[in-house]
Amino acid sequence: MANDHAFWTTLPLGRGVTLLSRDVHGLVAFNKPAGVLSHPNASGDEPRALLQARYQPEGEFFEWRNEGAAAGEVSRLWLLNRLDSATSGVILAAASAELAAEIRAHFKRKQVRKVYFALVFGGPHAAADVWRDRLAVEKRGGRIRTTAHAGHVPAECAMAVVRRGAQEPRLTLLRLEPRTGRSHQLRVQCAKRGWPIVGDQTYGDFARNREFAKRAGTKRLFLHSRETAFAYEFHGRRAEFSAVAPLPEEFEKFL
Repeated sequence: MANDHAFWTTLPLGRGVTLLSRDVHGLVAFNKPAGVLSHPNASGDEPRALLQARYQPEGEFFEWRNEGAAAGEVSRLWLLNRLDSATSGVILAAASAELAAEIRAHFKRKQVRKVYFALVFGGPHAAADVWRDRLAVEKRGGRIRTTAHAGHVPAECAMAVVRRGAQEPRLTLLRLEPRTGRSHQLRVQCAKRGWPIVGDQTYGDFARNREFAKRAGTKRLFLHSRETAFAYEFHGRRAEFSAVAPLPEEFEKFL
């Protein structure tokens, strides 16, 4: 499927999902809007997911039947990483199980560079910093909750200020490059320092979120997966892959 034009042009993309880049091996990056699920979590979730197709959690792939395909033939696309539904931006998939295994191994070995942009209330005085914390990650009733108190899981992130707002309440656009991949890491690290991400309904400032939502007309989480890049080898060939998702307009609108 890697170079099958019909396959790539007939993907059952979810609402607002766009294809950012694709390489010769079948590695692909999508731009996922806020509110879209990385994959269906339950029956009936397909219309809200990255692809409007059945998802097989055991193999972590989407599966669907293309119109005009041969009898019994199905198409598959393997999901490589996930974003919370409230987070927008780059998300990766692969056209074969073999390629998916290779790229997932890269993620496990922390050989993938990921950059996020976040709009926060307030903001740091320093133009750049490296955040190091010890987090506690728990599963409660099927949901993940992370705290920055009494934890033992190391979390590290490089922070840089992109732009400071002049309006009130003061907002700051941050560039965040996590060097570890903990659940909800960036949201918790921002909140711990007193700069919660705008629209964060779990770790954020609920009063300021309500005020901002009234003024802005949106309740979205202002966290965006901006860039993903890495090098890998497949079938003896070295490849460089990168994808950049445009920053949503609302991120700069209130600065």
